[in-house]
Amino acid sequence: QVQLVESGGGLVQAGDSLRLSCAASGDPVSTYTVGWFRQTPGKEREFVAAITIAGGRTNTAHAVKGRFTISRDSTKDIVYLQVNSLKPEDTAAYYCALRRRLIDPIPMMPNEYEYWGQGTQVTVSS
Repeated sequence: QVQLVESGGGLVQAGDSLRLSCAASGDPVSTYTVGWFRQTPGKEREFVAAITIAGGRTNTAHAVKGRFTISRDSTKDIVYLQVNSLKPEDTAAYYCALRRRLIDPIPMMPNEYEYWGQGTQVTVSS
């Protein structure tokens, strides 16, 4: 069993930056893929970025490419999402998710991930 805990969200102003963290525990996660998704009320969960823990391959959504960067500290089983130049439309609950079986390309659909954290809220004021 894997547990995921997100942190780092908050209330910020447009143009600010945050670093979100996803800490994984439980089963060894060294061969897994961890993704970040976001969701606003009434909308479907949206893919943001994902990374393979072992090789560090990444996949980032076009909507955030250039502003959001995913990285990992494989020694600590932590995945980070650096979010820069935040916009009000980035306001959402951000969730990390984990997939145990490695595939290529890195999946972008929520139903391809098996474990989910509780989420961290990011609110961007204009």
